[in-house]
Amino acid sequence: MTDTKPKLAVHKFSSCDGCQLALLNLGEPLLLLPQLVDIVHFAEAGPSDPVAQADIALVEGSVSTPEDIERIRQVREHSGLLISIGACATAGGLQALANFTDRDTWMAAVYEQPGHIESLQHSNPISHYVKVDFEIHGCPVNSRQVVAALRDLLSGVKPRPERQSVCMECKRKGLVCTMVSKGEPCMGPVTVAGCGALCPSMGRGCYSCYGPLEQINDRSLAERFNQLGLDRAAVARRFHFIANHAPAFKQAGERLKETTNE
Repeated sequence: MTDTKPKLAVHKFSSCDGCQLALLNLGEPLLLLPQLVDIVHFAEAGPSDPVAQADIALVEGSVSTPEDIERIRQVREHSGLLISIGACATAGGLQALANFTDRDTWMAAVYEQPGHIESLQHSNPISHYVKVDFEIHGCPVNSRQVVAALRDLLSGVKPRPERQSVCMECKRKGLVCTMVSKGEPCMGPVTVAGCGALCPSMGRGCYSCYGPLEQINDRSLAERFNQLGLDRAAVARRFHFIANHAPAFKQAGERLKETTNE
């Protein structure tokens, strides 16, 4: 009897491995995953075959080296569907913060012999180089959202992206707004839900790990942050943080920087 289960590959690029670890921390649902798919590559979990043909490929991390460009094109060629997971893969991640600076100066400040480090001038999301069929945001990614997307795809249904804001998660959990009650700058009004309002649950403002909503009122939020005591450069850094190369956040931060330099 032939095994007809779809083949799944999990690939890592420039990242902290947090999104792969989020999958490994699923517990029982992870044990059920092999019932749905044949895992042909997942170095963190055991099987390692980076050139294996896969029906679905999950890709963590951003593209930061010349070798990464070659590898992601190879992954795309060997994959039926490609899903980028996490902030690095979908929006550049923390390593893409170097894109806003003189990378050579930055590298020289970090490494004693930067000439031995082979990297691109810019770290970019996966979609900058190849076609991505679906994106799942987060830092780290919400592993249950990943499993839900896989179930949808295996059932022939297009996954539905999250469209609500972190503010809605706060309301469902009965949390008092940190921005209203504590004057804490919070990115929740412009950030996609998925984390369960983790930071607001601890009395802290949202850092926008899950990236921007489909439509954001960044000007209004920036004005509110100004009223709370942040200057425009500090507000720009709020947008240019974890999901810094998500188009809406990148543009919002650049507008703020332009007005700062006027």
